[in-house]
Amino acid sequence: MSAATVPAPQTAPATRDLAHAARQASRRLATLDEVSRNAALQAMAKALEDASAEILAANAEDVQAADALAPATMARLKLNPARLREMVEQVRSVAALPDPLGRTLDAIELDAGLDMQKVSVPLGVLAVIFEARPDAVTQIAALAIKSGNAVLLKPGSEVERTAMVLVRVLRQALAACTLPQDAITLLLGRERVRELLHAHDLVDMVIPRGSKSLVEFVQANTRIPVLGHAEGICHIYVDRVVDEELALRVIDDAKTDYPAACNAVETVLVHREIAAEFLPRLAERLRAHGVVLHGDATARQLLRDFPVAEVTDWHIEYGGLALSIGVVESLEAAIDHIHAHGSLHTESILSEDAAAAGRFLREVDAASVMHNASTRFADGFRYGFGAEVGISTSKFHARGPVGLEGLTTTKYLVRGHGQIAGDYHGPAAKPFTHQRGAKARG
Repeated sequence: MSAATVPAPQTAPATRDLAHAARQASRRLATLDEVSRNAALQAMAKALEDASAEILAANAEDVQAADALAPATMARLKLNPARLREMVEQVRSVAALPDPLGRTLDAIELDAGLDMQKVSVPLGVLAVIFEARPDAVTQIAALAIKSGNAVLLKPGSEVERTAMVLVRVLRQALAACTLPQDAITLLLGRERVRELLHAHDLVDMVIPRGSKSLVEFVQANTRIPVLGHAEGICHIYVDRVVDEELALRVIDDAKTDYPAACNAVETVLVHREIAAEFLPRLAERLRAHGVVLHGDATARQLLRDFPVAEVTDWHIEYGGLALSIGVVESLEAAIDHIHAHGSLHTESILSEDAAAAGRFLREVDAASVMHNASTRFADGFRYGFGAEVGISTSKFHARGPVGLEGLTTTKYLVRGHGQIAGDYHGPAAKPFTHQRGAKARG
């Protein structure tokens, strides 16, 4: 089968059959020791390296076939040798991480000879629905295998050729390690999405990676827990006491390093006391990169020598070389603006005032809050997680860049000697000891 060939949906196995096979594979993975899982990851990385030419060729076909994609989407879709090497390195970095499974999170002696142990275990089966993100295949597959989970991957049509080659290569690597290939499964066809979202008895978590509309569709059409974020409206606040050279460098990076990323800055708020001096310097620097500026009335007045459009909506995620700029009266006003218009993703303050920075870090409600650093650091690989399955703005289960820990849950193990609950209530009830840190019998 060539990289460009997509099987007809009617000849492919049913979605539930594939999900059931993934469930069976997940049970095998959950029992594997760390050495076996790491060996599989190293084999996957080597297989990706060996297939580099084929992967890049398939991606070139996807890019050539792409029609009317937004620039931000095209940027995510297109691979080059450097990006592919980074994908391979992320797989290896996941193998080097500590084992997330079988960790004792708590241990309590309930009574003499009756011990409870709380341990980390895999979630089971992950379903990932993504758009033009070939790196999602390798990141999520690596994290899934390391954490003992099976994964069902549903790519958008614009990246199907690349995904087909990537998944085939990864499945072959698993087979070479005598592990179940169904631990990594590719689903093709739009009809698969609804079928997948209805498989709540077989899938343990859905992870959408793509546009706001995709995430909202998934959230509205499934009973399966959803991990992800709908928007990345990230802010940088430039305080009145600031190193302007530092601020210019950080904002430049946060906007232009990879403007299509969800952690790219979309709004810069500047304290009124420094706005007249700082904003023209910022506009000049960003103009050199082709950044289109949108400003509030005060910013437009201060930047009258620059082409600045009016901000029509503070909730816009540009995903490209565009930026909203506002002038605020105080730190409090900046925090209020962020809470009114942010998406709980990533926020940063640039300030030499330790008290102001401390207040910003304490009071701003977001998955990542930063001081004198680019919002682009909000990333699983940069945080040392090896890779990420996505960034969650939820406050339940996992928040921020989600790595291995976010793909595990807990199990309580209780070991006794025939104790019964009836002995611990009533007039002659035995007392519980509830000694934390007791060593559970293994």
